[in-house]
Amino acid sequence: MNKMTVLLLAFIFLNLNNSTFAQEPGEPLYTAELGVQMYTFRNIIQERGYEATLDIVQEMGFKYIEGGIPQGMETAEFLKLLAKRGLEIPSTGTGFNQLRDNPQAVADAANALGAKYVMNAWINHETGNFNFLNASEAVEVFNRAGKVLKENGLTFMYHVHGYEFVPHREGTLLDYMMANTNPEYVSFQMDVLWTHFGGGNPEYLLQKYGNRWVSLHLKDLRKGTLKDHTGLTSGDNDVILGTGELNIPGILREANKLGIAYIFIEDESSDPLFQVPESIKYLRGLQY
Repeated sequence: MNKMTVLLLAFIFLNLNNSTFAQEPGEPLYTAELGVQMYTFRNIIQERGYEATLDIVQEMGFKYIEGGIPQGMETAEFLKLLAKRGLEIPSTGTGFNQLRDNPQAVADAANALGAKYVMNAWINHETGNFNFLNASEAVEVFNRAGKVLKENGLTFMYHVHGYEFVPHREGTLLDYMMANTNPEYVSFQMDVLWTHFGGGNPEYLLQKYGNRWVSLHLKDLRKGTLKDHTGLTSGDNDVILGTGELNIPGILREANKLGIAYIFIEDESSDPLFQVPESIKYLRGLQY
């Protein structure tokens, strides 16, 4: 086989490969099963109870939830309520102190739920003053606990909350955490609103850190909202997807390239019963 033949075959292979995986105009942009972070319905749970809220979740078309067992409920009862509605719980959460002090108990609880992922959404620190000491402690805790979780068949992911974008050396404290956590034990969940709120660019960071990202929280921020490094803003600055500041189509394109399977809608507003269906309608209408 001469050199020209080899080059021709390589060219054909590359073009076939690209045509196989390239998206055609008009194809759906959002193809993942619908997932929701149950914090979205915290007020509904208080008003109507957990079972009635799960009925709403089912009616909205969700397949996955992210959350934990309601206080006072047994694991078996909780799983029975989910199964009755065709719901699964691939991802559950844990507090920083629990992760630091007893990662084996965290793993046992997650495995009892049948979860694949354990998410931590807040690192201990003085609000508005996340610093290198906080980040370095988190790195140590995450590496140690992530190893325990992996040994128990689970993936640990840290949920970025916006305060990690404090400048550090040539980058930010998030860059430091990415560089110093072991990819074998520590993955990341991007909350796109908090990433944007803290000064990060979600599309760029998905490209930069690639498969370190294994999940998303999908939400949008009211236009003109003042932003800082607190990781805190009014819940009513969460708006219907596609109506705020974030480039949702661009974020989804990058998530699709990475093959991120678990994307959870989270809406912290006071009116999720209106906003969440509108967000779903928006997502279902997006096309390449």
